Amino acid sequence: MTRLHDLYDREGQSPWLDDMHREWLTGGHLKDLVDRGVRGVTSNPTIFAKAIEATDVYDEQFRALMRSMSVDDAYWEMVIADIHDALDVLAPVHESSGGADGFVSLEVAPALARDTAGSIAAARALHERIDRPNLLVKIPGTAEGVPAIRQLLSEGRSVNVTLIFSLARYDDVMEAYLSGLEAYAAGGAADLSKVHSVASFFVSRVDTEVDRRLDALGAGGAAAADGTADPEVLALRGRAAVAQAQIAYEHFTTAFSGPRWEALAAKGARVQRPLWASTSTKNPSYPDLLYVDSLVGPDTVNTMPEQTLEAFVDHGTIARTVDADLARAHQALEDLARVGIDMADVGATLEDQGVSSFAKSFDELLQSLTDKSNALS
Repeated sequence: MTRLHDLYDREGQSPWLDDMHREWLTGGHLKDLVDRGVRGVTSNPTIFAKAIEATDVYDEQFRALMRSMSVDDAYWEMVIADIHDALDVLAPVHESSGGADGFVSLEVAPALARDTAGSIAAARALHERIDRPNLLVKIPGTAEGVPAIRQLLSEGRSVNVTLIFSLARYDDVMEAYLSGLEAYAAGGAADLSKVHSVASFFVSRVDTEVDRRLDALGAGGAAAADGTADPEVLALRGRAAVAQAQIAYEHFTTAFSGPRWEALAAKGARVQRPLWASTSTKNPSYPDLLYVDSLVGPDTVNTMPEQTLEAFVDHGTIARTVDADLARAHQALEDLARVGIDMADVGATLEDQGVSSFAKSFDELLQSLTDKSNALS
């Protein structure tokens, strides 16, 4: 038993791994992590780019695939092979939890982040090609992604909504989940329990962007006339991300209560759990578990890279913290607004950066594979 088991058993939060390496699958490391308390796996284009480019373990399969298909198709064959193996490793968790956990996430191509119809078609194809009950297909929670998410849920397909950076967009995502389930039920589905979803609310990147803006405001503020930074402004650094995520949890508890939700729950519907993503600490002056210890609560997921998981096993906090001081969280966002931080603009900026970053990683990986294919031929 580790703190990861305690986190789930005592506080109702599922620790997931935010990484994927083929060596972890073939060598048994992922199974070891599951035995130590990991209950799910998330992946994204950047993770697969690093995995494929940093090792030669894919080369033999890639050579064989290039005899009959394009580079793009070969990429998906390699990735789907890894996802199948990860699904096998997590299957016992899925079964023992009654289908509530043990998921593996695979994202549609990054170029589809602003393409509603394309996202729907790609997600359908992945669900039909893999067809496993513990698969979550990831769709970015962009303005164009939200209607795709609703449509997929209305078809009974399970979705991980990724790249959520603002409270307003999170509200849109929860509405898509609820209305999607309602449409699925209206279409004749009597049991909603097979539909699963998590809403991936990104955390640490919010502090990175807000702190950058606070540094600029502090250096140019009224108290900087003597050449010093404005201490009132700079004191707000490192407070935005946790405060916003805690308020997001407050929105979650509101959305999944009351008559509308109770009608869906009566048909077996499960809540769409908030998933805290991007929870490794980017600023070395902040505590290494700032975005884990501060967001512990029931019906949530925290997906962590291995280094953060190990840190939590060593010295993580097992206590409900996500809603322990909501007044302080609201005050933090009010203070940020008062000094000129527009959290809606922060969210839009980070969404654009996230979409661009994943697309860049994907394009660079395909170019690397194209170069490798040319060298082999």
